[in-house]
Amino acid sequence: MPHKIRVGVIFGGRSGEHEVSLVSATSVINALDREQYDVVPIGITREGRWVSSIEALKLMKERTSLDHEPERFLVPEPGRRALVSAEGLQNDALPLDVVIPLVHGIHGEDGTLQGLLELANIPYVGAGVLASAVGMDKIIQKELFRRAGLPVPKYVWFLSNVCRDRSRKVVSAVERSLRYPVFVKPANTGSSVGISKAHNRTELLESLQVALQYDRKIIVEQGVKNAREIECSVLGNDDPETSVPGEIVPSNEFYDYDAKYVDGKSVAIIPAKLPKKVTRRVRALAAEAFRVIDGAGMARVDFFVTRGSSRIYLNEVNTIPGFTSISMYPKLWEASGISFAELLDRLIALAMRRHREKDQLKCLYQPTREWYTLA
Repeated sequence: MPHKIRVGVIFGGRSGEHEVSLVSATSVINALDREQYDVVPIGITREGRWVSSIEALKLMKERTSLDHEPERFLVPEPGRRALVSAEGLQNDALPLDVVIPLVHGIHGEDGTLQGLLELANIPYVGAGVLASAVGMDKIIQKELFRRAGLPVPKYVWFLSNVCRDRSRKVVSAVERSLRYPVFVKPANTGSSVGISKAHNRTELLESLQVALQYDRKIIVEQGVKNAREIECSVLGNDDPETSVPGEIVPSNEFYDYDAKYVDGKSVAIIPAKLPKKVTRRVRALAAEAFRVIDGAGMARVDFFVTRGSSRIYLNEVNTIPGFTSISMYPKLWEASGISFAELLDRLIALAMRRHREKDQLKCLYQPTREWYTLA
């Protein structure tokens, strides 16, 4: 019998997107072909405890106690490439061939988990440390896009202490640079957590207070008038492919957390009804944004396209897009001819190929003289 690939699926985490991650993991675990893969569920609780068992996902979704579940975690030791028991038993280590990280938001999508996987020398699906960190930080991301000449809405940003101590200065800076309505966002959250739309000064001040609860950096973006929410999926490493674009018609004034996951009333139109020229441009910009942040594996790239003039604005890149039953990333690929199961196969293959390429690079240097022994 051919060797099955042992796939660790990491989910949960200390993030405002904890619940989204659990639903993504459910979809992925159910879709992985058991004839090809030996699936290892790896849950991270809200408190940061790592557990690995068949029941972990079910218990976390039910918010049941995990005290009796085996605690296993990755160690930053490249020779092991395994989950290790908290009791430290050598014969209890579980080697992993590849990992699918599905921890959305901070402590998972921001490069921290990717850094651990790099130290453990385990292949993993998706962006590396740099692209993950940049993809999570809306300010750094937009700075890079702007410098690369990609079209982004106008924005200003502030540190949290300035927002708290000099709120009048912040309001003045926003009103000098932007026009209402504006969007106020924590720099490092996903799923629209902590994001508000402000139509006036009072709402701006209230929105700043909401955003301050989630991050030490706040970005305020110009609202785009008559905007349609367009999304495009990216797949690949150095030569990425793009899906057909899709459109989200949100149930609320903007595509907030409730409109994404709770009320079930937002509508996805796939493919988006766009002029061919606009579709080509959206796909080209999606691939370029992916390259600018040095993306790998997968990403969902979000745009605003204005009605009438079809002006395109790049909103953001999401390096661990949702994999729920209503998530646009897999749905856009399905509309482009790649099924959910095939998509996972390709993502795993891309991860393992990227790891092989990196393993061929030198990470040590042998000096001509052992000078350091004399220092």
